[in-house]
Amino acid sequence: QVQLVESGGGLVQAGGSLRLSCAVSGRTFSSYAMGWFRQAPGKEREFVAAISWSGHSTYYTDSVKGRFTISRDNSKNTVYLQMNSLKPEDTAVYYCAAERTMGQALDVMPVQYHYWGQGTQVTVSS
Repeated sequence: QVQLVESGGGLVQAGGSLRLSCAVSGRTFSSYAMGWFRQAPGKEREFVAAISWSGHSTYYTDSVKGRFTISRDNSKNTVYLQMNSLKPEDTAVYYCAAERTMGQALDVMPVQYHYWGQGTQVTVSS
């Protein structure tokens, strides 16, 4: 069974930075594309960023381009989300997700991901 555990969330002032980590159990991490999603109170879960199994392809939602960077270390079964220049509108619970795929195409819909973490809260104060 695949388990995902996020960490690194917290409270930060606007303009600050946080780095989220997602540790994935199991020996097939390198065969998963990984994504980060977020959900603010009263809103639907939305796509933030994704990275292919090889790390060669990445994709971001427009609102975080230039501020967030997704990366992965397949030797550590971990995916990261570096978040810089944080804004109050980035406040949400952040989830990592895994999709069983060896392709380079990246998916943005939550339903396309097979495994999810429990989420980590990110709060950005103004």
